[in-house]
Amino acid sequence: MITYRKYFFILICLVTVLVTGMSCMFTQAKAKRLYNKASKNSYDVIIVPGIPLRNGQWDSVMKSRVYWAKFLYDKGIAKNVMFSGSAVYTPYYEGEVMALFAIEIGIPKEHVFSETRAEHSTENMYYGYYKSKQAGFKTIALATDPYQSKQLKSYAKLRLSRSIAVIPFVIDSLKTMWPTMRDPVVDYQKTFNKDFISIKERQSGWKRFKGTMSWNIDHKAYR
Repeated sequence: MITYRKYFFILICLVTVLVTGMSCMFTQAKAKRLYNKASKNSYDVIIVPGIPLRNGQWDSVMKSRVYWAKFLYDKGIAKNVMFSGSAVYTPYYEGEVMALFAIEIGIPKEHVFSETRAEHSTENMYYGYYKSKQAGFKTIALATDPYQSKQLKSYAKLRLSRSIAVIPFVIDSLKTMWPTMRDPVVDYQKTFNKDFISIKERQSGWKRFKGTMSWNIDHKAYR
């Protein structure tokens, strides 16, 4: 028997798939326009959402997000970087792992920050934003891949601040870094969460969906 709650959940899922599936990521042309606009400014901090560490190594998505942060820092577009992500699917805090990689590839330690409450993309944006504000940063931007940038742009501007810039990575710009890109060794065990339980084990599908929709956010955090 399908309860009202389950019916509502299925309906929301279908609508989400239909809406996001039509245009789920920024094209590179759009990404370049957003980058060119952002490059005229220097932001106090950029928020970079986390992604799980896989078998003790970063995957291509994490590597791209961290190196994009390095690119923006080197260009002077970002003065500081806030990596956001809890230990969600693996026992390592995503924000802290990415911070270690960022420091190892050359972003000065004093300009690297981490946030470890977020378990969903919207929470990366929310908690990253308010922790940045708490740290005294005034001008804030989101910097991530074109897919996630597209998903978070409206949320960031409508729910947090219209002044937030969105800077999806540009493939041509990342290509300029390829000759110097490396896979540094970091002591990721420093980021281990001894109380870790996978989100799949401690939350139902409905609860995780609510998190994706930003309905589980603790609005008192970093206030």
